[in-house]
Amino acid sequence: MFQTDIKTEDSKTSIQQVSHLVSSRLTSQEQLSSQCAPRPYTSEEEKTIQSHLNKKLDPHLVSYRPGPGHARIAYIEGRQAISLANDIFGFNGWSSSVKELTVDFVNEVPGGKVQVGVSVLLRITLKDGTYREDIGYGAGEFIKKADAFQKAKKEATTDALKRTLRSFGEILGNCIYDKQYLQEVANNRRR
Repeated sequence: MFQTDIKTEDSKTSIQQVSHLVSSRLTSQEQLSSQCAPRPYTSEEEKTIQSHLNKKLDPHLVSYRPGPGHARIAYIEGRQAISLANDIFGFNGWSSSVKELTVDFVNEVPGGKVQVGVSVLLRITLKDGTYREDIGYGAGEFIKKADAFQKAKKEATTDALKRTLRSFGEILGNCIYDKQYLQEVANNRRR
């Protein structure tokens, strides 16, 4: 997680400062990651992991939020996605790293608040070196600029984490994009 206290009046300077801090921290993180050698899975581990990944997500783990036009959007909470990844890959069998963080905008709005939009490219690496990457987006609006940045970065990182994990298999959230599965979830909840 990146924490920055930005105390400048100029939004362009703030964005440049954040980009520099992120770049220097990513370089350090990449150096650390390259020192850890991949550990291959046994054939039994591979079969067990694949078996878990092919299962559908427990319907009780599917949450909903309001979407555009009175639609309901299905999602899995970040803590649940992390817990499932720990169960499937082991607590020390996977890692995540922010590869890129981009400040998309910083706006001062009436009322003295600051709006911030951030996108993140995140990589999840398994113990055998297999990895997936995906993007996430987050926004924050607070009176303090640092609070807006913190909320936006956390939201973007969690979004990227969930999007990246889903690329490994159904149980990690990929099934949420299957309309038939969502219909089954809805039918089960009506019972």
